[in-house]
Amino acid sequence: MKPTQTIRQKIRLFLIVMMPILVTQLGLYAMNFFDTMMSGQAGAEDLAGVAIGSSLWVPVFTGLSGVLLALTPIISQTIGADRKEDVPFSVLQGVYLSVFLSVVILISGALVIEPILAYMSLDADVEHIAYHYLIGLGFGVLPLFIQTALRCFIDSLGQTRVTMLITLIALPINVFFNYVLIFGKLGFPQLGGIGAGYASAVTYWVILFITIYFVSRVRPFAAYGIFKTFVNVSLAKWKEILWLGLPIGFTIFFETSIFAAVTLLMSTFDTATIAAHQAAINFASFLYMIPLSMAFTLTIVVGYEVGAKRLTDAKQYSKLGMVIAIGMGIVAGIIIFLLREPVSRLYTVDAAVAVLIQQFLIYSIFFQLSDAIATPIQGILRGYKDVNIPFLFAFVSFWLIGLPTGYILANYTNFGPFGYWIGLITGLAVAAIALLGRLAKVEKGAAQSRLEG
Repeated sequence: MKPTQTIRQKIRLFLIVMMPILVTQLGLYAMNFFDTMMSGQAGAEDLAGVAIGSSLWVPVFTGLSGVLLALTPIISQTIGADRKEDVPFSVLQGVYLSVFLSVVILISGALVIEPILAYMSLDADVEHIAYHYLIGLGFGVLPLFIQTALRCFIDSLGQTRVTMLITLIALPINVFFNYVLIFGKLGFPQLGGIGAGYASAVTYWVILFITIYFVSRVRPFAAYGIFKTFVNVSLAKWKEILWLGLPIGFTIFFETSIFAAVTLLMSTFDTATIAAHQAAINFASFLYMIPLSMAFTLTIVVGYEVGAKRLTDAKQYSKLGMVIAIGMGIVAGIIIFLLREPVSRLYTVDAAVAVLIQQFLIYSIFFQLSDAIATPIQGILRGYKDVNIPFLFAFVSFWLIGLPTGYILANYTNFGPFGYWIGLITGLAVAAIALLGRLAKVEKGAAQSRLEG
């Protein structure tokens, strides 16, 4: 990262930071995308099983990894304030915390996965696939969370091209193991959708080892000597990370878990509906990586400028990011509308399921427009270390407004399963409006504090 003086320079730096993040996010989500798509080619039961398993896993992963995302503004502001000697300590505490979170996830999963799946009263084959898919994923939890902490360090330096390179290296490995484990090729057992979980776990270990190499041996990361000095666990630093990270994690959890809750509620419908819903969510979520990448970028650049007390520059980056995000959200909606039929064929060979996917995709267009506003604002606010109010907004918008609205429409009107999607759209729209107001207040408050200081 470096200071910029003109809008042209800001656009250039923003795109330099953002494009690798976008490629990285698309690459990371592509693993889930290929899990779902390739499982669907194995059969509707495999697609539904992976859908249920993924719906249980994604909110947990995104929520807890959101806690670790606190490292990005912490390190960005540290670097912006020219206190580089404090960076290694923060990174290592993030790694220690990631190990702790991994252990919590694995223990919790061992206790609750079976009861949750049993409660859903799924088809026996679907339940079996979902359970063993999650067991396979479990072997990759530890490396995934450690890598997330190290990635925050890499991105905080503005070296987002490195995480892009790591992801692009790992993606074909994931596709390869999906192919051989789902379909039983090259002497491997044919595991169907279950194989996608084990393929992802192998890929997460590969990503971790490559990331450790870069952090240890490649400049500018090696200059910080992250692994050269052992430090003890610092509960005070954990408290700082958690104080900032827990609201971030819960905000992300409330947003992603609402989709998981809808998938679980849809277990009352037939297998075709579950499969179609998850396929449509999977593709829409793939496009969601665009505003999410904007959010990550804005956290970095805004956090850097706020740390250096250049509030005018921070506000300029905010406006720039919002304009780009909204434009790309409109493009994403057009893509969904035009390509909904060929997209449906990527996920299934069943004509009835394909028609349902196309219908769900029409509703997902409205997701893109709301996400193009709400998600980048969340990234901006994290750059200011403002996380508690957005957390409350997320809870109210998604769980007190969106989910009840969807439940009523799905169960007491003729909308059926599509009612849940209308509820999701409602929650996202409310969140977007509330976050716009919050951003205006935070920027005004920061400017006043600067003048008083």
